[in-house]
Amino acid sequence: MARQLQEQLAERFPAGKRLRVLDVGLGQGARALRLARAGHRVTVLERDRTAVLRARRALAAEPEEVRARLRIVEGDGRDTGVHFPPGAFDVVLCHGVLMHVEEPEPLLAALARMLAPGGLLSLLVCNGDALALRPGLRGDWAAALSALGATARLPRPRTAPGRTAPARPEADALPETDARADRLADLRATLAGIGAPLRAWYGVRVFTDTAAHDAGPPEDLEVLLAAEELAGRTDPYRAVAALLHLCGVRG
Repeated sequence: MARQLQEQLAERFPAGKRLRVLDVGLGQGARALRLARAGHRVTVLERDRTAVLRARRALAAEPEEVRARLRIVEGDGRDTGVHFPPGAFDVVLCHGVLMHVEEPEPLLAALARMLAPGGLLSLLVCNGDALALRPGLRGDWAAALSALGATARLPRPRTAPGRTAPARPEADALPETDARADRLADLRATLAGIGAPLRAWYGVRVFTDTAAHDAGPPEDLEVLLAAEELAGRTDPYRAVAALLHLCGVRG
């Protein structure tokens, strides 16, 4: 995921440009810190008070120049207009948030308005086109049959016995509770409608989603990551990934 995002930033913006980044949904804060350490000015929008306090404690341990580049604002992504003027950011990240929003269109429209012309909107969502695959691989036929219907609800993940996986970065982890999933065609249409048409998309967690959540990294971790990276860019494998990383560009 980090490599895919870096690739898009390098393609869209001049080398060395200090970007204005809005990160909606803090997670553990690693993504925002990484960008601030790289020299970008990062604003995080987070509504969970506990997450905000945790992030501020972590930020306090950073060098002064990093602290000066990262700002944390308490608020909801749907209310961006309350906090920021239109076109205020070069990049807007919304990773692992859409799956917890029942109606994604208002949130996406609000985020698109924050983008300057040519700005990048980066989304990480649950893949609604592949909901039956994981329960099918586990042998949970009832769940697979249900997922083959019109549902867009992600079932609670269950561990397959005997599997191992690398430790999961925060942005790549599936939620531990029921969540909503999105279909690629629907998001493509939505992004076009809000003026940030889809320019690139990737699959995330093509092979490793059914592995045990509490296992340590395997000895051949680098090979596994290389296989995931390539599969996430290659048809038909990327279409059945557990997560989708979509990149839209403001016209």
